[in-house]
Amino acid sequence: MPRRRPRDAGKGKEPPKRGTCTAAPPAGNLFNVPTVAYSGEIDKQKQAADIMTEYLAAEGLPLRHLIGPQTAHKYHPETKAELTTLLEQALARGRPAVPAEIRFTTYTLRYADSAWVRVEGLEKHWERADVRARLAESGGAVTVETKNVTALSLVGIPVTSVTLDGQRLAVAGDRPLAFGRRGGTWRQEPPAEGRRKRPGLTGPIDDAFMEGFVFVRPTGRPFQADVAAWVEHELTAARRLWRDVYRGDVPVKADREVTEDDIASKHLVLWGDPSSNAVLGKILAKLPLQWDAKTLRFRGRTLESAHHAPILVFPNPLNPRRYVVLNSGLDFRAEGSANNALQTPKLPDWAIVDLRTAPTWRWPGRIVEAGFFDEEWK
Repeated sequence: MPRRRPRDAGKGKEPPKRGTCTAAPPAGNLFNVPTVAYSGEIDKQKQAADIMTEYLAAEGLPLRHLIGPQTAHKYHPETKAELTTLLEQALARGRPAVPAEIRFTTYTLRYADSAWVRVEGLEKHWERADVRARLAESGGAVTVETKNVTALSLVGIPVTSVTLDGQRLAVAGDRPLAFGRRGGTWRQEPPAEGRRKRPGLTGPIDDAFMEGFVFVRPTGRPFQADVAAWVEHELTAARRLWRDVYRGDVPVKADREVTEDDIASKHLVLWGDPSSNAVLGKILAKLPLQWDAKTLRFRGRTLESAHHAPILVFPNPLNPRRYVVLNSGLDFRAEGSANNALQTPKLPDWAIVDLRTAPTWRWPGRIVEAGFFDEEWK
């Protein structure tokens, strides 16, 4: 029997209607590369290039769009020849090793680099952040304009002076080309130490699976039998999903087999509760929750631990440059097996699950509450 999609499935940001595009997400990054679109005139998927034309226009950028006359979802021979010529010309020109100008838009420090610019900090994740950087023709002087950026670095270019958001800075040659903004003032200084969102450590939950990780299964006695059964179900489902989607086996270790090398080099995905999982029990006091046999306390809310479990991603207290994840594999779940368009994150940095609602192909239970940590993981 085909599965019914929940009411909210497929909902989200609507694509711009023709002539009504008012905001362009990262389409402006195409400023940095040669770009040409092709569509068949009667191909239903032509609408994708039409939408991109409007997004780019909102950024002040043209899109060269070749259209095969009276052609469906295939190449028109003459238009294909024109497209091939354009591509060969772009290949012959190549790309400059040091582009004179960069326009970069991102919403997360997971994607933090463009040529010689690296964004190191944001005011707020998941809101648009922009960098426009220009290198003087004579070299040495760089002008940078930013939005929603608190720290950045300039990489691989000789710099004598930097103007950041109108503020001119004489560069000290004995320090890295790293800049931070505090109280509205830019300074030449490395990114702040301490717990903060940074490239490679941004959330959401699924971000932990972009690099090496290991599932850590519990071997101890759990607080609650129902929670233990849910954990076993979710662990089995997560391993099966990885196998179905990526054709490989998830690395799994018992909690008491985790090594110093695992902690140093991998994100730890901890399954169970602080009683059943020795690693979780060890770091619980340094995580933003309290969890015992009776209650689960998180963000000022107290819940019965017999019926609730946390899912979250957080810097590992044993190695703050890596994550710990509690009780979650890839969170697009079984629905992603059928269509890679559904293989996108469904949960933010944390969620509280009511286990009295059984897991489905879409959710791990009833999501009581969910949200993001701030830029300092608070």
